[in-house]
Amino acid sequence: MVNAMLDFMLGPLRGISDFYLDYQIYFNTIIVGFALYKIMFSKKKTQESAS
Repeated sequence: MVNAMLDFMLGPLRGISDFYLDYQIYFNTIIVGFALYKIMFSKKKTQESAS
């Protein structure tokens, strides 16, 4: 029943979600790494401009 509901709600995006779930650890690592990079890089800029 859940699969039928997901097929109806997601439609053609169902294949994309299956691909994401298969490689979820890699995608999440990239996203978290990018967020940490942005946080660290923006803090360095604000400290330099405050001096």
